[in-house]
Amino acid sequence: MAGTERDQHKAALSDAAIAQAAELRPIVEIAEARLGIPARFVQPYGHTKAKIDLDYLSGLNARPGARLVLVTAINPTPAGEGKTTTTVGLNDALNRIGKRSVACLREPSLGPCFGVKGGAAGGGYAQVVPMEDINLHFTGDFHAIGSANNLLAAMIDNHIYWGNELGLDTRRISWQRALDMNDRALRSVVSSLGGSKNGFPRESGFDITVASEVMAIFCLAEDRADLEARLSRVVIGQRLDRRAVTAAEIGAVGAMCVLLRDALAPNLVQSLEHNPVFVHGGPFANIAHGCNSVIATKSALKLADYVVTEAGFGADLGAEKFLDIKCRQAGLAPDAAVVVATIRALKMHGGVAKADLGAENLDALRAGFANLERHVRNLRKFGLPVVVAVNRFSADTAAEIALLQEMCGAIGAPCAMADHWARGGAGAAELAELVVATIEREPARFAPLYPSEMKLWEKLETIAREIYGAAGVQADSSVRRRFDELERAGYGHFPVCVAKTQYSFSTDPKSLGAPSGHGLPVREVRLSAGAGFVVAICGDIMTMPGLPRVPAAVGMRLDGGRIVGLS
Repeated sequence: MAGTERDQHKAALSDAAIAQAAELRPIVEIAEARLGIPARFVQPYGHTKAKIDLDYLSGLNARPGARLVLVTAINPTPAGEGKTTTTVGLNDALNRIGKRSVACLREPSLGPCFGVKGGAAGGGYAQVVPMEDINLHFTGDFHAIGSANNLLAAMIDNHIYWGNELGLDTRRISWQRALDMNDRALRSVVSSLGGSKNGFPRESGFDITVASEVMAIFCLAEDRADLEARLSRVVIGQRLDRRAVTAAEIGAVGAMCVLLRDALAPNLVQSLEHNPVFVHGGPFANIAHGCNSVIATKSALKLADYVVTEAGFGADLGAEKFLDIKCRQAGLAPDAAVVVATIRALKMHGGVAKADLGAENLDALRAGFANLERHVRNLRKFGLPVVVAVNRFSADTAAEIALLQEMCGAIGAPCAMADHWARGGAGAAELAELVVATIEREPARFAPLYPSEMKLWEKLETIAREIYGAAGVQADSSVRRRFDELERAGYGHFPVCVAKTQYSFSTDPKSLGAPSGHGLPVREVRLSAGAGFVVAICGDIMTMPGLPRVPAAVGMRLDGGRIVGLS
């Protein structure tokens, strides 16, 4: 489907309408026929989604020669890139050309669904379904994660109320409550007001659930035992003498594991073409590590010859964290990376306003290509072969397509045009063939960007310089002291997780393209001892986002039981 035909089709049939019209197969059938999972190990949640038994999965061996493909993207713009759509389309296309392939995605957060970003189940004819379930409550994983987070918070305040035997300094309690909704009013709160029966008042706040350390632990845990061990190491605050207090000392870990028991099993759904997709866990990449669960990824590698997974936002955030945090901790070694771009988005990075993107503009495309080029070069620093996937739009002209292909060729990046939004897996067949050929031709030599033994501050400087193109890191003395404290406390081997805007290589969301020579301002450092990384919070990024002036929720309603306005 090309030209105005695609635009007319999109106007006539939304992503939601396409998903609602789909004929889904029973999920037990998908598990048995496509993955060889016996029905007794499939735990259905209705007819079209299910969890797969953890004990069954743990008993499987890794599939010899299984390939892991990371899908990432340029820095996102309002013009759209389509990373999840491309992940789904590529998985469909790999199955279409005869490969046994599974996709691994993150679960969407309710906050963006009702805010500005919308859902995260793909689009057009490259979607995972049931789209509405996936974008809303799904199998209850996020509820379980938020409940575990808030149980620990409740037990901390309860411990203080009943005498504070551990000697917690209430000014230095770092554990916050969590809510899976954008709510700026909860960023900073004072709790326990209303008299002595309600406890001791103190300042605190809420993070969005996807930024909770419980979410990070959930996604990095290898199994139940690892989950318990990681939760035990969570540091919730300090005593008056600055010694750390852990979740284990509060006595919350066992009950937190109980709440997370069912959620830990990965969720299986299907694409519109009835191909298997694991959707499990969902940390944001701009404020957390941005990857689906290790359990889902490793399970997929036991069940398929190709596993296609995504990492959140642009490669400077999601891909870097996937490679430096998830792969380092889980012992994963990707075989290739796919960078998704659109000509529209590249022109926006080249200075074109959104309203003017429909007009051909070769000069802006040349300027905006700098963003894509940096992402490609950055990924090569990890020893990965890189393929560029151009998510095609109807307004893309022949001259723009030729120029983009020429520029990709000049930097040695194989490039494929893809039309999976309109044509499903058939529209991404060229991309699938290119990914397979690239993996066979150019074996990966994966290595993280920095060694674990490098000091924390030097790790942050390395990310800033090598990935963001920054001149250095900017931080006041209190931030530098905190890095030193963490080194002395034995956390120096941890990777660094940078929280910053997703829209730019810098911390200025309006600085598009490929800015260089800027500083990386760090305002706060947080320890995620259970997850196994240190978070550097940069610029104006918030761990509890707010809603836009007109939230997407305003346009949602029920029409005879059918959801309208969710996309």
